[in-house]
Amino acid sequence: MREPARQAMEWLAAAACDPRECKRQWRSEAGVAMLACGRFWDVLSVPENLGTPTLDTLLRMSRPPGPVLTDTSSRRVGFFLPPDPGGRWIGRDVRYLGRGAWVAAPAPYQAGGRLRWLVPPDGLGTLFGPAAVELALQHGLAFLAAQAEAERRCPTCGSPTPAAARDGVRAD
Repeated sequence: MREPARQAMEWLAAAACDPRECKRQWRSEAGVAMLACGRFWDVLSVPENLGTPTLDTLLRMSRPPGPVLTDTSSRRVGFFLPPDPGGRWIGRDVRYLGRGAWVAAPAPYQAGGRLRWLVPPDGLGTLFGPAAVELALQHGLAFLAAQAEAERRCPTCGSPTPAAARDGVRAD
């Protein structure tokens, strides 16, 4: 195994109750292990349609990226942030996973069923800063709002806007 992948695996497995069992689970058919949030990281989970433009913005910033996990079944994207016991993120369909929460994760550089790393952990503990993620989320929301305006739909719920209804645009 390459050194960065091994370091990433060790870093992730350290969050499990039993790191050896975690690695065994990664080698199993499912290839997924449950990892505790709140010790080395917290996870901010957002809908995929917001997470994708948010990640695009974060990747254009000059800082190294933190891990990003996607669940292709639930269509969600999770950004790994520093642990913050008092962390509160407010927004429609935004989920903040801190101490006491668990995240299912495949081994770094691997897919585990519906779970995939968009940005695998680097093994050094690099995480996204909350301020950078908040700014990137604002850019993502602006992108969704512009897209919704072009389609004349509400960016959060998808229903036709009053202007669309007034102009005779029908929802499909």
